[in-house]
Amino acid sequence: MNNENPGDLKYTKSHEWVRDNGDGTVTVGITDHAQELLGDVVYVELPEVDTELTTEEACGVIESVKAASDMYAPLDGTVTEVNEELDGEPELINSAPFGEGWVFSMKLANPDDLDNLLDANEYEAVCQEDE
Repeated sequence: MNNENPGDLKYTKSHEWVRDNGDGTVTVGITDHAQELLGDVVYVELPEVDTELTTEEACGVIESVKAASDMYAPLDGTVTEVNEELDGEPELINSAPFGEGWVFSMKLANPDDLDNLLDANEYEAVCQEDE
């Protein structure tokens, strides 16, 4: 597998990535591995701002030409921002999953919970189990 999972991110077993913004908020998207499995993304259902989420709660849907896949909250917190660019350009998830294809940001209920997520090496092992 040739995925390059950035080492500064945290990951979930359900293929979300989490970037610590350093201020109690995180930015969330789906990994390169996830977008490869999905294929060409054609629609993204975003969570609503101010929605309170709990860890592993379904909070959005990513639809591709092959399938629709739920997106899950990586941690407890409140949605602070969504990537409205995805309304017009859902394919950003394919072209820049770790950049412009981010999905939403959230304020964490407990920033220490970040320690419960996978690092890049642990996530890589999860992806290899999928193959």
